Parts: sequence; C-alpha cells; structure tokens
Amino acid sequence: QVKLVESGGGSVQTGESLRLSCSITILSIQNYCLEWFRQAPGKEREGVASISRSGREQYRDSVQGRFIISRDSEKKTLYLNMDNLTPEDTAMYYCAARTDSECGYDLDAFAEFPWWGPGTAVTVSS
Repeated sequence: QVKLVESGGGSVQTGESLRLSCSITILSIQNYCLEWFRQAPGKEREGVASISRSGREQYRDSVQGRFIISRDSEKKTLYLNMDNLTPEDTAMYYCAARTDSECGYDLDAFAEFPWWGPGTAVTVSS
C-alpha cells in the first residue's frame, strides 16, 4: 500500500520561505512520478511541480524560479522548497504519486494520480 504524508505547512509573511516534506511508503520513490498540487479556497486544484524518474522537473509558471522540487530516495521523501511566498500561494498543498516513471507535461492531470497525502496548509499574509 502506498501512503503519503505531508508536513511543513504553516503561516508566514509575504517574502518568507517554507519547506514542505512528503514522506512516502513505497519500495522506491525513484520509480514513480511525484508531484505537488495545491488547492486554494474556492479554486480548482492545480499542479505546482513534478519530478520524474529521470530527474526531469516541471513547474507551474507562477512558481518558476521561486519553488524547487526535490527528492531523497534514501529517506523516501519528496520536498518542495518555496521561496518569496506571496498571498497567492495560500492553499492546501498535496503530494501525489503515480507509477509512471516519467511525468507527463500536463501538471494539472490530477486524475492520473491514484495516491495522495492528506495535505498541509500554507497561509501567506501580506
């Protein structure tokens, strides 16, 4: 059974940073497409960043240059480093996994991910 648990959310001021973590219980996270999604109140879920088996990273335009996705295969943990946060980044953040080793180019294909964490909340105030 694949289980994901996020942590690291919190309340920060504009311009500050947070690091989200996602602990994953699978044999090898290296063989999965892993992605961070977020959903703001009253808005649709959207993909934020993904990382493929090959190490290829993809980012939503609005976070490019501010967010970095990474993984530690030994610790079976996915990370999302978020810098220069703005109120527009306020959302519930979720990590998700699917068995395709290479992530697709559509960051919003959330229906293709069978495994999800419960989420961690990020609030950015101005």
